[in-house]
Amino acid sequence: MAIDPEFEENRELAEEHEGHKVWGPVEEPETLGIHGTHVAVDFDICIADGACLEDCPVDVFEWVDTPDHPESEIKADPAHEDQCIDCMLCVDVCPVDAIDVDPGRAGRI
Repeated sequence: MAIDPEFEENRELAEEHEGHKVWGPVEEPETLGIHGTHVAVDFDICIADGACLEDCPVDVFEWVDTPDHPESEIKADPAHEDQCIDCMLCVDVCPVDAIDVDPGRAGRI
């Protein structure tokens, strides 16, 4: 199951993490929500293979610890989503479709 591209309409804003929005529900450690707005990563389906970190030309992503999450204990966090150049490489390389980049959401970070 891929990230919901309509998450802003379908989910509630739950909290902020390292300067970006987190869209709920969030019930740690099993349910972590979607992190980011312009560059959004569904932490609940991210398997942390690292392709997005390796391929992003502007270093949008950083590893963040997610202890006891059933998929992986680290996630690719869009910590610098404001640097995104909308190249879509992260979307293309994500093996589980956990990332959505929407240039129209850039102003709503």
